[in-house]
Amino acid sequence: MTESNSVVVEVGQRFPLTAKKIGINGEGIGYFQHKVTFVPGLLPDEVAVVEATQVTDRYIRGKIHQLRHRSAQRATDAPAIAGEVGGLELAHLKYPQQVFYKNDLIKQALERYKPRGYQHYEFLPAIGADNPWHYRNKAQFPIGKDADGKLISGLYQPNTQNLVDLPEMPTQSELTLSVVRRLLPILTELDMPVYDATANSGIIKAVAVRESKLHHQVQLTFITNSKKMPHKQALLVSIAEKIPEVTGIFQNLNQTKRGLFWGDETWQLAGENYLEEQVGKLRFLLSPRAFFQLDLAQTEKLYQVVADFLAPKPSDTLLDAYAGVGTIGLTLAGKVKSVTGIEEIPESVADAKQNAVHNRITNATYHLGKVETELPKLQADGQTFSAMIVDPPRVGLAPKLMDTILEARPKTLIYISCNESTLAQNLVKLTRSYRVEKIQMIDMFPQTARVEAVVKLVLSDK
Repeated sequence: MTESNSVVVEVGQRFPLTAKKIGINGEGIGYFQHKVTFVPGLLPDEVAVVEATQVTDRYIRGKIHQLRHRSAQRATDAPAIAGEVGGLELAHLKYPQQVFYKNDLIKQALERYKPRGYQHYEFLPAIGADNPWHYRNKAQFPIGKDADGKLISGLYQPNTQNLVDLPEMPTQSELTLSVVRRLLPILTELDMPVYDATANSGIIKAVAVRESKLHHQVQLTFITNSKKMPHKQALLVSIAEKIPEVTGIFQNLNQTKRGLFWGDETWQLAGENYLEEQVGKLRFLLSPRAFFQLDLAQTEKLYQVVADFLAPKPSDTLLDAYAGVGTIGLTLAGKVKSVTGIEEIPESVADAKQNAVHNRITNATYHLGKVETELPKLQADGQTFSAMIVDPPRVGLAPKLMDTILEARPKTLIYISCNESTLAQNLVKLTRSYRVEKIQMIDMFPQTARVEAVVKLVLSDK
């Protein structure tokens, strides 16, 4: 409650609400006595009796108690698990409308931050997924015990440490889920010590399972609280016998109580060093911590958009910032004079170099470090770049990096964004020297509120 709006609402109170729009996290947004109210699972124009779950001076959060009027856009086949775990924030919305909503989020962000010329940006038709289910080629699932002491694995309920067992997860590939379900009885039989966050005891915290569609194989990593792995040999033998799709087994040490899934140290327990996957005509070797897009089919569409926007020429010198394991730059290497990649994760740089060799690509080189630090060094050595690709994390481009880009002045800049807000903020600065030629939204994360966009910027004549 505040003196300014005099709204008196208590947690548990129920009230009618009509949703007006969808928020950036996929929740329905309405107004109760002029106070903004967020309700997961509520769609625009739907009317519901809402129960308040959190009340602050600025907003109310609630849950649907009773849905009185349903939108025609509500999906009739939404999975029941959608309200219990993350990753399904939009599963209640028909898929074509999900794509429209995500494209519109980009436009809303541009209107909010107003980069130069934003009213005239060309939006190409958004690219949805042919199959918006079972697309995730990697599962990162915590492991715990239920009230009866049975081992379970799945995802936490939003904003809690309550682990929900997931025999099914409609966005996960069937193989990754199958591996997790076959692994649990093995861990139970060997009485493997599972981590208890409350007591800060136990060893196994989680598992990461990555699938190769190319070979129908799996890379398995145990995330642990200790370097110890009791019954290691028996565990490896049992996995080999009962989960033959697993071709490489690793252990990653993460002793933090909460926060990041991965720790800094990873080592091999058995099997192959890499998992091989194919994108387009190239094959990539992936180590456990290597970043690789979750939806292979959409990844190929994404890389085609990047190539179309870049329109590479044989004389181009391309800088691939945030290069990861080299996937984007290497797919373009055959069309340009040279590719130079910069990446700050050592394992990814090693993977990128290995992937260049693996694909017999000789005009790509990779450097370890931050782009804003390494790019000036390359320029000081006399290197220039006619084109640049940036694919930053959700926080967007660091201010120093934008300054570096504006100083380097590549003629073409391709910005791949997974956060429409930081994209729009970054464009405010970048459009001082560049003009936005076109934008393409590609849905890389169906059923979620996550947005992916490719933006082509060209150096302005002004």
